[in-house]
Amino acid sequence: MKATRGDTKTRRQSERSPFLRVSASQRSGNPIITLLTDFGTADYFVAAVKGVILAANPTANIVDITHDIPPGDIEGAAFTLLAACSSFPPGTIHVGVVDPGVGSARRPILIKLEEQFFVGPDNGIFSYICESNESLSVTVEMFHLTNAEYFRDPVSATFHGRDVFAPVAAALSTGVKPAQLGTSISEIVHLSPLRPTTSRDGTLLARIIHIDRFGNCITNITQNDLAAKMIAAGATLRIKGKSVKSFRNYFAEGVSAKGRVFGIWGSAGFLEIAAANESAAKLLKARRGDLVIVK
Repeated sequence: MKATRGDTKTRRQSERSPFLRVSASQRSGNPIITLLTDFGTADYFVAAVKGVILAANPTANIVDITHDIPPGDIEGAAFTLLAACSSFPPGTIHVGVVDPGVGSARRPILIKLEEQFFVGPDNGIFSYICESNESLSVTVEMFHLTNAEYFRDPVSATFHGRDVFAPVAAALSTGVKPAQLGTSISEIVHLSPLRPTTSRDGTLLARIIHIDRFGNCITNITQNDLAAKMIAAGATLRIKGKSVKSFRNYFAEGVSAKGRVFGIWGSAGFLEIAAANESAAKLLKARRGDLVIVK
């Protein structure tokens, strides 16, 4: 079986920190603030968040990652943020607000990971980011946001995106230090582990962690889990009772080959199960969370 992008150079790249190294001379003097929410764009929510940021820092560089996360979909937000954050320079402040527990006892938090910041609810939305860096030598600092001096007054029990997370992000962008915003913590809420597990007989047990708008099924398998030599030796993916034995380097490769569904290394660094010009998810009747067995 033909091997795909699994050479030594590529594997080394997959083991690096997801954050880009940029010299101080290349960094913007005004940090970028990204927004990722489930707010959609039909209501006033996104505009209100941006308004609070701009009121505190009129020169803020605001970038929308997406506001189309399905309502309350914390796992979808966690994956999207993980996939996007490596494209941003050091100093970027990421605001992630998918917050079904807003107004409850869940904590508002700030995480400084390497040279980027993450602001949002402590509900697992940042767990993939943190887990993907656990084996790397990166600096992680976590804070419970408790200093109401930096919040909007009054704080709505239903809109912490505007009243807590937006002003905190603005404060960071103007040079306020994380320690001024709250108290240090050592643990945050985690979603199910991102990495696959291995059964007693050595079988790799993975799962679908995201399905994109093209119907590609993104698994939690990385090139550290499925090396090129394993693919070359005939590795097979089993999903929904079906076998996937074909692996490609790009979507249009071998379009005349047998097997409509194939494996391909996606741009986020995970193995995707795809179909050229079709939805693999529909063909397989697959959903996020479905088991993927590698034999």
